[in-house]
Amino acid sequence: MLPKRKPVFVKVSDLKPGTNGHTLVVKVLTATTVLDKKSRNNTTRSSGGGHTRITECLIGDETGTVLFTARNDQVDLMKPDTTVIIRNAKIDMFKGSIRLAVDKWGRIEVTEPASFTVKEDNNLSLIEYELGLDKYVSLSAE
Repeated sequence: MLPKRKPVFVKVSDLKPGTNGHTLVVKVLTATTVLDKKSRNNTTRSSGGGHTRITECLIGDETGTVLFTARNDQVDLMKPDTTVIIRNAKIDMFKGSIRLAVDKWGRIEVTEPASFTVKEDNNLSLIEYELGLDKYVSLSAE
């Protein structure tokens, strides 16, 4: 059996398009429901008996903020003013901007309130990227 690797914690400002396996400690600033839908037939295999919930959460640390897409059971953990540890997160691209997400291989844990102040004037999800030559390039003037 392979020994477990210690997680390497990253900061929000380190997140880049097309990357995954991120572990970070963040505060939830806002949580906005974008989908709350019951399925007509309860034969769907998704958790919650055919109930799909998606919430966009603005999360951040002392280096910046990013939008996190919480799905189904994750929605209950991502409440404003909560500090969470997000493990094995990946970057999804949505309309040219980055979103953080956790799929079935990742985990979200509520933890002790963090002592840092969130840097709210550096929102990575407001930077537009364009796919060029197999990698994303920022459209913002650097």
